[in-house]
Amino acid sequence: MAGHSKWANIKHKKAATDAKRGKIWTRLIKEITVAARMGGSDIASNPRLRLAVEKAADANMPKDNVSRAVQRGSGELEGVNYEEVRYEGYGIGGAAIIVDCMTDNRVRTVAEVRHAFSKNGGNMGTEGSVAFMFQHTGQFLFAPGVDEDKLMESALEAGADDVVQDEEGGFEVLCDPFAFSSVKEALEAAGFKAEVAEVIMKPATETVFTGDDALKMQKLLDALENLDDVQEVFTNAVIEE
Repeated sequence: MAGHSKWANIKHKKAATDAKRGKIWTRLIKEITVAARMGGSDIASNPRLRLAVEKAADANMPKDNVSRAVQRGSGELEGVNYEEVRYEGYGIGGAAIIVDCMTDNRVRTVAEVRHAFSKNGGNMGTEGSVAFMFQHTGQFLFAPGVDEDKLMESALEAGADDVVQDEEGGFEVLCDPFAFSSVKEALEAAGFKAEVAEVIMKPATETVFTGDDALKMQKLLDALENLDDVQEVFTNAVIEE
């Protein structure tokens, strides 16, 4: 997690997300469309779609937009046919980066991603070149001050794999990505609302960046995240302010 304080940085990230709401909505519409196409339009039986719809609600996306995206994905409405594609590469000092995209034109997308890497001091890798350094996992972050014993009991009863306390007193709950929705529901039923709740690619180890290298690495990550076809960027880099 970038920044000197994880929790100050989360608030900063949320403010930045709000400022880019239009782009966030576009990405969520793509995710909803693809989730509905792959798993059907029934939220109850499609965990990926349920998570995407919940994120849309958190982002204050109008329900009509959500409904149309589901209908396009399920074939009830015509729309663009997006496909998922993942690119891997290296940043400053060889830091690992995964770039998840949704696109209707692979040629355009790979050219844009490669350009963002090369222009900002990184380089594209081959498929599988860095993915082995990450684990697909569900992650919940709770700010300092929660009841440790109750959170741990609730999380483990809900099927979480691990509960970890950080140096600032916050907690990270990790779970199997396929159990994410059920763990989220159980935690919220127990009164625990996470600051961040996502299915991510979590790095096994992290590399801390400071000074000029931190600025260069952040510039590369920003360039990738700002591409229209990019949905998520994961890295083992930690940017210290």
